[in-house]
Amino acid sequence: MRRAVPTLSLTQILVCGAAIVTLSTGIRHGFGLWMLPITQANGWTRETFSLALAIQNLAWGVLGIVGGMLADRHGAFRVLVGGTLLYALGLAGMALASTPLLFALTAGVTIGAAQAGTTYAIIYGVIGRQIAPHRRSWAMGVAAAAGSFGQFLLMPIEGQMILHLGWKESLLALAAVVLLVAPLAWGLREPGFHAGATAPRRQSVRHALAEALRHPPFVLLIAGYFVCGFQVLFIAVHLPGYLSDKGLTPQVAAGALALIGLFNVVGSYAAGALGQRLQKRHILSFIYFARAVVITVFLLVPVTPLSVYVFAATMGALWLSTVPPTNAAVVQIFGTEHFSMLSGLAFFSHQLGSFMGVWLGGYLYDATGDYSVVWYLTIALGIAAGFVNLPVREAPIHRTPELA
Repeated sequence: MRRAVPTLSLTQILVCGAAIVTLSTGIRHGFGLWMLPITQANGWTRETFSLALAIQNLAWGVLGIVGGMLADRHGAFRVLVGGTLLYALGLAGMALASTPLLFALTAGVTIGAAQAGTTYAIIYGVIGRQIAPHRRSWAMGVAAAAGSFGQFLLMPIEGQMILHLGWKESLLALAAVVLLVAPLAWGLREPGFHAGATAPRRQSVRHALAEALRHPPFVLLIAGYFVCGFQVLFIAVHLPGYLSDKGLTPQVAAGALALIGLFNVVGSYAAGALGQRLQKRHILSFIYFARAVVITVFLLVPVTPLSVYVFAATMGALWLSTVPPTNAAVVQIFGTEHFSMLSGLAFFSHQLGSFMGVWLGGYLYDATGDYSVVWYLTIALGIAAGFVNLPVREAPIHRTPELA
């Protein structure tokens, strides 16, 4: 007779979940540091590198829906282990790819699939199923803050690795490090999913998807999430190149990205905690409006190390702070049964924005010689997203008994 998996404690969920997100998102946030070394070593354009990372984010978004469905059905543990193996394979392939096609398949498709199985939608699914509603938004803030801490912790480490080991050897080292996610996933084995068990279904996947896409608040939330993806991935990938064009060193860029991660620890936690007391639509609107203001000021002042660090700190406080209120609103509206899948669907919109932001950054740079047009787009989209989130209503959806 198989022994049942014990109930997960709040501490266990937060420690294991936060450690996983720290590794999985911390590593990927540093990919912008590899743009110049890889393109220079291989004789590629910035658009080539940008396209691969754009594909990565698109693959993450598409496969995030599938990963969420699998986690809702079979539990997070198996999805996390599969994603870990893909992550290691993708990082190794990214180091060894000799053509743009191979680079797109490894850095793009493989790592995108890995992130779909090791990041927020999967961890938030565990939080949604295992943590009481009055603490969910706060717990999601803790998980998002962990991802930000991973960026702060790993960004300077990755910069030093590239400097002292070389860019290729650094990627191979990270491929070994990311395997630590697998033993951490053991701590997130949920009751009801052990020994091949699957969760009981009261609502079909098809109906859950149709219900969400017909519900105006969900559509508005994911429209705002598109903008979030556009802004943060453009900045994360292209800020090092932008600063290099302005005559600043790679160390300034690495420090700026690390500051973004550090200040987002506070911003993400605060957004999650405030989501327990304030309407999430107001939190989201404030974040998007504030981003537009911060970017505008950054473009108006002279580019110096000090202005870069101030921009990084203020932008960092707004960086992933959209994630806890968006996901808390989704689970509040639709419940927990298909939450990982719906979180993945929302994140698909985020990743469509990421695709456009990171690809357009490279394309328009090669076409115009600078990043001005994309910076202006980030401002306009931030204002639009601020207005889009204002009418969102977070009340639980009403279902007739036969569709519940």
